[in-house]
Amino acid sequence: MKKVISANQKLSINFKELIEYKDLFLILAYRDYRVRYAQTLLGFTWAFFQPIATLLVFFVVFGRAIQVDTGNVPYPIFALCGMSCWTYFAFLMSQSGNSIILAQNMIKKIYFPRLIIPLSKAVVGLIDYIIVLFLMILLMTYYAFTPSPNVVFAPVFVFFTIISALAIGIWLSALTVRYRDFQHILPFMVQFGIYVSPVAFSSQLIADRLPPWLGALYYFNPMAGVIEGFRWSVLGGSAPHHFAYISFSMVFILLLTGLVYFRRMERIMADIV
Repeated sequence: MKKVISANQKLSINFKELIEYKDLFLILAYRDYRVRYAQTLLGFTWAFFQPIATLLVFFVVFGRAIQVDTGNVPYPIFALCGMSCWTYFAFLMSQSGNSIILAQNMIKKIYFPRLIIPLSKAVVGLIDYIIVLFLMILLMTYYAFTPSPNVVFAPVFVFFTIISALAIGIWLSALTVRYRDFQHILPFMVQFGIYVSPVAFSSQLIADRLPPWLGALYYFNPMAGVIEGFRWSVLGGSAPHHFAYISFSMVFILLLTGLVYFRRMERIMADIV
């Protein structure tokens, strides 16, 4: 039976259809995982090497040279806690941007919900996320650091991390189809974002030293509040800045608008990809 795609399809997401294509979703996710480390000398070891190398750079620059104040929390734990959220966010940002273009041959030949493509990237990114969390647990054991009682709220901020990464991934996957400039902008966004987001330092350090309107503007970065919230839930300390609610709101705004824009672009992807 042929699938007819009408030009006036509603902009709502057909979740039933997504479930019907769950096998394709799993195949794409498994393929991306296999291809990622194919024909590499270190193979899966790269998933451990990359966060460790980044942590060493942060430790030397921010922990020793700049000496960022982290209270009673050892700096390696502080930094790795922020890296856990950023690693997942950055992976989806970089991978989802070109995902539709790289799948153009399949898109032109058969019909399937195009949203499956960026969603499959989200599953592969969870592997890196779990590895960084595992490394953080090892460091906490090494330093004999006890997690905060607030750790019961950690799943909430893990959820926010996944949703924010999905939101930006969906947006970029649709935007890159229309504007190929994003293929060149994305590497810069990932590189620049890790220093703008509170990965190696506290977002409160930024908010407290800026005028209120600039502090509020800083939290329009969804990862500013998400990283700070996850850090508070695991490491304790003062509660996230009140501007953090701007970040949480931005997560859902980006997700909803991204889904609407993606659905609108989905109808013409096969024609312009």
